[in-house]
Amino acid sequence: MPSFDIVSKIEPHELENALNNTRKAIMQRYDFRGSPVEITHDAKANTLSITAADKMKSEAVKEILQQQAVKRGLDLKVLKFDEAEPAAGTAYRRTVHIQQGIPQDVAKNIVKQIKESKIKVQASIQGEEVRVNGKKIDDLQSVIQMLKADDKIGVPLQFVNMKS
Repeated sequence: MPSFDIVSKIEPHELENALNNTRKAIMQRYDFRGSPVEITHDAKANTLSITAADKMKSEAVKEILQQQAVKRGLDLKVLKFDEAEPAAGTAYRRTVHIQQGIPQDVAKNIVKQIKESKIKVQASIQGEEVRVNGKKIDDLQSVIQMLKADDKIGVPLQFVNMKS
């Protein structure tokens, strides 16, 4: 029976490349000279921490990071920025959460949307993935097109493990 999985993952090396490019861009900008800026990546917690001298520089780092992420092919929906908070002295710290996997409420919404479409497929939640089974590959491709067209999902989706 044909099937595929709906996942939401990012390539870790592309994220690292975007971070390195952001650091290089910050070092080259004149408005950051002599100003301490630090970007750290906690892979276990799936977060980034941006520390900058003031709130304006924190916003600038956020914009640079977004630009570099887009250049590396990362969807900006995976980066959830918290507000900049005062840290030691006049510095500001911002936490960026990296979205990996499909949250349960979004997965339930995807399954509901597939069922409401009346396409003859079955969708089931498997951890942080959604598996879709159907008798015809054309039906599976219809589901993919429907989900690609929906902007309200809130997480980037990839369609993997297509089996016929």
